[in-house]
Amino acid sequence: MQNSYLTNLQKIEFVITYACTGRCIHCSEGDHSDCGEHIDADIAADAVRKIAGIYPIQTVMTFGGEPLLYPHAVCAIHAAATECGVPRRQIITNGFFTKDLARIHDTVKALADSGVNDILLSVDAFHQKTIPLYIVRAFAEEVQKQKIPLRLQPAWLVSTEDNNPYNAETRAILDSFSDMHIPIGGGNVIFPAGNALKYLADYFVDSHPENPYIEDPADVRCVSFDPAGDVLGGNVYRQDILSILENYQPSDDKEESSC
Repeated sequence: MQNSYLTNLQKIEFVITYACTGRCIHCSEGDHSDCGEHIDADIAADAVRKIAGIYPIQTVMTFGGEPLLYPHAVCAIHAAATECGVPRRQIITNGFFTKDLARIHDTVKALADSGVNDILLSVDAFHQKTIPLYIVRAFAEEVQKQKIPLRLQPAWLVSTEDNNPYNAETRAILDSFSDMHIPIGGGNVIFPAGNALKYLADYFVDSHPENPYIEDPADVRCVSFDPAGDVLGGNVYRQDILSILENYQPSDDKEESSC
């Protein structure tokens, strides 16, 4: 039975973990100081099947943190989405979860086998301060070999057109991938939250980008799970996901989601 507040629900997303291999100064999640938790693969996959059995889900997305620190969970979720006929099965990754090339190969093959069909690769001046570009390229090469659609997904400061030093460096990094002929996605404009507000505050004096991940709690279009199992005011580790959805009531606060 569908909840009237979820009539337009078309997307499910999972924050696999808040653990991350990067220490990015633009990260809206902050310093990732509490990173020991990750989503349970079986419960997450079961939730996908149950939600997709009632709602016309068009997209299942996994991200983090760095989701590929826990590839089993990522693959279980996308395999369930593939089984349910969900058309778009996305992952956002920085491409750095190991320096072992054999493990990169095995992980990317597992993504392909699970049905992932849209990889957004975060590359920009912020990620590359702490994430080695040669490993990211090695990951991208494996993705291309497995024929998984891939896009570069940069973070921009102030706007995509602004000529600040960070954006200039981002453009140079994107140019370094030109030989691989990877499409460049629209990326996102950094908004003032977490580390961005802490380290980049001067750039927000005259510019106030809005958080694009806020949605109307009375018209939920995306169900978002965090690593602890929290979702729509309930917890999937303690309650059945269909019960959470059926009993959902909007609060006065806006829900935050990456959709």
